[in-house]
Amino acid sequence: MGIGEWVAPRRLGRDFRWLLASSWTSNIGDGIALAASPLLIASMTDSPVLVASGAVMRFLPWLLFGLHAGAIADRVDRRVLIMCANGIRALVLVALCAFLITGTASIWIVLAVAFVYGCAEVFVDTTSSTLLPMMVKKKDLGIGNARLQAGFLVANQFGGPPLGAFLFALGSFWPFAVQAICVALAVVLISRIARTRVPARESDGGRPAVHTDIVEGIRWLWRNPPVRTLVIIILTFNITWAAPWGVLVLYATEHLQMGPVGYGALTTASAIGGLLSTVSFGWLERRFSFATLMRVCLSAEVAMHLAFALTTSGAVAFVIMIAFGAYAFVWGTISTTVRQRLVPHELQGRIASVNIVGVFGGLVIGQAIGGVIAQFWGLTAPWWFAFAGAAVTLVLVWRPISHIAAARVDDGTDAAG
Repeated sequence: MGIGEWVAPRRLGRDFRWLLASSWTSNIGDGIALAASPLLIASMTDSPVLVASGAVMRFLPWLLFGLHAGAIADRVDRRVLIMCANGIRALVLVALCAFLITGTASIWIVLAVAFVYGCAEVFVDTTSSTLLPMMVKKKDLGIGNARLQAGFLVANQFGGPPLGAFLFALGSFWPFAVQAICVALAVVLISRIARTRVPARESDGGRPAVHTDIVEGIRWLWRNPPVRTLVIIILTFNITWAAPWGVLVLYATEHLQMGPVGYGALTTASAIGGLLSTVSFGWLERRFSFATLMRVCLSAEVAMHLAFALTTSGAVAFVIMIAFGAYAFVWGTISTTVRQRLVPHELQGRIASVNIVGVFGGLVIGQAIGGVIAQFWGLTAPWWFAFAGAAVTLVLVWRPISHIAAARVDDGTDAAG
């Protein structure tokens, strides 16, 4: 089997290859910004509040517009929506480059650009998650999601940040110029796929308001026990995960005595584990049920929290982080695949948006809890909180996981079936 066939199997179709190419290209640009954006803000201000505001701009648009993005994605041609939103992202980056080159950029302009860019990104990411179920058979969703996630790991987590830091050293505008090119190229690539309009729903009157569509999606989610439980699991485990992750830099540099370089290596280790899983996911999917893999991943999450709470060795922490990346990749791929199999095409956008809003909401709640716990009880306390919370949650969802993972795969249907 050639490398091209392994990366994008022919059976997944031509449209999947264009989607994959667009996703990977866009992720390179986002990875560049992952390092360059904080560097730019830090070069303009030493205010912790303003520096933190740059990070807030990453999740605030999701909380404000995430549900609306899902509803709109279920109304229009999804390919066109992604192209328009990416076009806005590219224009915003070009404007930022102009401000930087002319020396007229200020911290307020940068934060405003980050917010507008983040709003457009909400529509891109929400809508992109709905395309795969329209392109491939349900039995191929697992491998399709694995390949998309592999691009995220390689481009966004590995390749992009070092490139972004290098480009920033050459000039503050260079990383954003390259990012604009990547986003613009992603528009061209996604334009090559077939139309992705959701079939219109029958209605006695005109098109309902957006908030009506949002309520319809939430109501469907609440009345569907497997998907509802899956979303609750993701929300809960994100709260417990984010509690220690919010103070990870202090845990690594002060508790483990790893220093800044060691902390950087620790955060990269998870991507190494994720890449290992990309190679083995197809093998795992063929040999184990999704229910078994989901239980193993959640059990590993509980064990990971306990291991971090107990260890005082940076080398051991590095190994734990590699294992975390490995099982987190498998969990993310499976949970996305299961949700896509269970949700009708006309609701994919709204249910995906509820899921993503839950993820970001969990991160905000968890980081707030973790900061308070660490302040009063020390840097290992958030890991103990995460261990206890994840363990209790795992016990409660152990049996329901079988029902969640029992998404029926219809081998005889096509991508739109």
